Amino acid sequence: MSRKLDLPALEAWLWKAACVIRGPIDAPKFKDYILSLIFLKRLSDVFDDEIENLSAEFGSTETALTLVEEDHALVRFFIPEIARWHAIATRTTNLGEYLTDAVRAVARENPRLSGVVDITDFNATHAGQRIIDDDRLHELIQVLSEYRLGLDDVEPDLFGRAYEYLLRKFAEGQGSSAGEFFTPPEVARLMANVLDPQPGQTVYDPCCGSGGLLIKAHLQLIERYGVQKNGRKVLPREVAPLALFGQEINHSTFAMAKMNTFIHDMEAEIALGDTMDRPAFTQADGSIRRFDLVVANPMWNQKFPADMYENDPYGRFTRGVPPNSSADWGWIQHMYASLNEGGKMAVVLGTGAVSRGSGSQSSSKERDIRRAFVEADLIEAVFLLPENMFYNAYSPGIIIVITKRKRHPGEILLINGSSQFSKGRPKNYMGEEHISTVAGAYLDWSCQEGLSVIINTADAIEHDCNLSPSRYLSNGVKDEALPLDDAIILLREAEEARSSADERMLSILSVLGLE
Repeated sequence: MSRKLDLPALEAWLWKAACVIRGPIDAPKFKDYILSLIFLKRLSDVFDDEIENLSAEFGSTETALTLVEEDHALVRFFIPEIARWHAIATRTTNLGEYLTDAVRAVARENPRLSGVVDITDFNATHAGQRIIDDDRLHELIQVLSEYRLGLDDVEPDLFGRAYEYLLRKFAEGQGSSAGEFFTPPEVARLMANVLDPQPGQTVYDPCCGSGGLLIKAHLQLIERYGVQKNGRKVLPREVAPLALFGQEINHSTFAMAKMNTFIHDMEAEIALGDTMDRPAFTQADGSIRRFDLVVANPMWNQKFPADMYENDPYGRFTRGVPPNSSADWGWIQHMYASLNEGGKMAVVLGTGAVSRGSGSQSSSKERDIRRAFVEADLIEAVFLLPENMFYNAYSPGIIIVITKRKRHPGEILLINGSSQFSKGRPKNYMGEEHISTVAGAYLDWSCQEGLSVIINTADAIEHDCNLSPSRYLSNGVKDEALPLDDAIILLREAEEARSSADERMLSILSVLGLE
């Protein structure tokens, strides 16, 4: 139990835990049980460490516990006896009911953890049968007891990898629906490199999922400004941490984000709700709150009704109403509205977001919105990512960087990173050398054969605002045909345009008395 976790041991440990509860239902579906128990164990082990530290100060464990019982502020989170791991690990009967009572007790004692630690019902049933019976819960608890998760046992980042690992495994087993809230960690690191957060800045993710993009921004700051302390990098007192904000629509994923930030010892304000319909972060006058940095990986090609954009009380969609078939440029406009003066944003979307509608003789709402952003000189860079990295799509994604204060006015940097990957199973991945190559081209603002090219806004307009990097340079990776999803979106937009034209024609005929 006293062994320390490195990354291989962590992943082996987590997979062992998943296999313990493998049954008629695939193990990835039990991620919530594993994550909730790991979080509870972390809370308990840190509590024990804090009690030990206080014992050295006050003379005995009994005195320390008495003082903490009287003043919960002496510890980060007060863990009642029922929820301390030694009590859980020795429990053998009515485990499902006991664990559910335990996490509820933690939530009562720590209001910040309400709706976070207590989201899992360990006694839940399906079709009249326990989802995880007490025997399997007991076995799972014994596996999780193999390692301590206290202050000096694991690095916060290493422990956060548990979330990434289980989310990845879940995504591998469940396909696109799981991938909706999972951003590959290397993509998150690349975006953090691009945004280059500075001390004290505010960072916002409007669809934060499990909080990975916010956390990577935080870790990027630590990497740049941190100092070594007790074997890991931490921010010195004189360096202000980032102020992190996120909103997530899915309750269980929202809880994961809260857990993930707590595990990393980060202060983050995570709100539950639908950002597009009701953004959580507003100013006193009701307008959208603005941040230094905005980062996001929204679900690609979401569908929202036109009246949501047209009747928006926050004035976010000033550069055009996106088609009903894809909210990509709706998300971009929300993110842009959330930037303060001099702010910067990076968003991951499908490749069609920078090319759909270009070259078409018919009208295109997405192309027209892109043109408005290009003409306003707001788009700084577009990155083409390798294919088969995302769990919600085989096709490559893109990163769009938009800023209110461009380093090189009138220029757009296009980076074709489609060859910067290593083969993986089931998904490809970017190694550190690939991240460094792609991020370096952006940070150096350099043209490199086959990798990056600089165009001006006139070039972009001449190409009908097609900003796909592969349109301007090739690196030997074969261009894909138009993805089926993009073709469907274009077809639906054409149908929208035809329907609108039919309505206008009927209105004219009615006025003329010819209907």
